[in-house]
Amino acid sequence: MRKITFSILIAVMLVTLGAYAIAMDIPQQQTRVEMKAMTVAELEKAGDEARGQKNYSLAIDYFQAALKKDRQNANLYNKLGLAQLKNNELNAAKTSFQKASKINSKYAEAINNIGAVEYMRKNYGGAAKHFKKAVALDETHSTYHVNLGAAWFSQKKFERAISEYVRALELNPDAFNQESKIGIAAQILSPEERAQYAFSLAKAYAKRGDVDNCLQCLKKAKEEGYRNMANVYKDEEFTHMRDNPRLHEVVPPPIDK
Repeated sequence: MRKITFSILIAVMLVTLGAYAIAMDIPQQQTRVEMKAMTVAELEKAGDEARGQKNYSLAIDYFQAALKKDRQNANLYNKLGLAQLKNNELNAAKTSFQKASKINSKYAEAINNIGAVEYMRKNYGGAAKHFKKAVALDETHSTYHVNLGAAWFSQKKFERAISEYVRALELNPDAFNQESKIGIAAQILSPEERAQYAFSLAKAYAKRGDVDNCLQCLKKAKEEGYRNMANVYKDEEFTHMRDNPRLHEVVPPPIDK
């Protein structure tokens, strides 16, 4: 009797779930019908809105529907790739970015985004290759320099990283404030790496003459346990700051023997 009752319960659950699935599928079918009647511009706008609402699966559907009507639209492929990237579909995202760059070989943003995929895969050499190409295509875009600097940093090529950070700050003083929203620093996991990253940024700010941000980064490096704080009295970038009392509060000057 128990076996029969259990079998009936399973059957009821399956029927209920089946009905629920059918009910859920109706809006999806309606959406697909609506997509067929929409123009490319309307589909792109709807995809942008879905991506803005973090509904990445729906955004992907809209962009793919748009691409069926305009298969040579590099911008749509790039937007599709961004939605796929946010949806953790790294392989699909890379393919979309590659298609965008194939349609337009000078599409710096798509090439940068290929680098972003490689960076997320921890293929820092491959990431640097694409970030360098993006920089070559558009040297005035600060984000590309920040990204290239991050790729160099991850390969422990610190001086190269600092050069890119300095250039990014020359182009956009808020480059790292914007990048922090994306969380590039958050991908540096170990305390030692975070400390080195903060000190590298301090050098970049110091070279630019930005004392406030330099001191903020030095404090962060110190908090993270950076072992070579005394280098502020050795490294050339900090030369003009060495008599600043605010620096002495963060890193006491060496005592003459």
